[in-house]
Amino acid sequence: MAERLLIMRHGEAGPGSPDAERELTPRGLQQVRRVAQWLSRRDDLAGLRLLASPYRRARQSAAVLGESLGVEVETLSIITPDDSPHAVADWLLELPQGRPLMLVSHMPLVGALAGVLVEGREDGGLGFPTAAVAELEADIWAAGCARLARFVTPGELG
Repeated sequence: MAERLLIMRHGEAGPGSPDAERELTPRGLQQVRRVAQWLSRRDDLAGLRLLASPYRRARQSAAVLGESLGVEVETLSIITPDDSPHAVADWLLELPQGRPLMLVSHMPLVGALAGVLVEGREDGGLGFPTAAVAELEADIWAAGCARLARFVTPGELG
């Protein structure tokens, strides 16, 4: 049975420094709420595990999702903008199977991770607008072994 992984880029964030403390804009919150509504209507995500980058805008995005879905948000330190998609893929290989997973992170990591899992290479990644979600399916989370099942942007949902 194929496992499910949703990879989401945080909602639109405002400028600021340091980068880790940038917050969502009102538009970014609206984008994430749209995605949260869409996800909450799905019945195929029972038992979802929701993980976010420690950066503020990703945690804010995940909090909106978690509230809508009734799940707790965990922080995962290896999904910041500067982290390696290969390290995340290795981490995914170690996880027990049987439960859908959602990662809320940043560009360039989200695009590169999708590229590694689907195409087997970072440079084959997707360009993620803010709050976009890539839904992948795989029997194993090894490089090049996943299939892109769906790619959704907030604008397509509202």
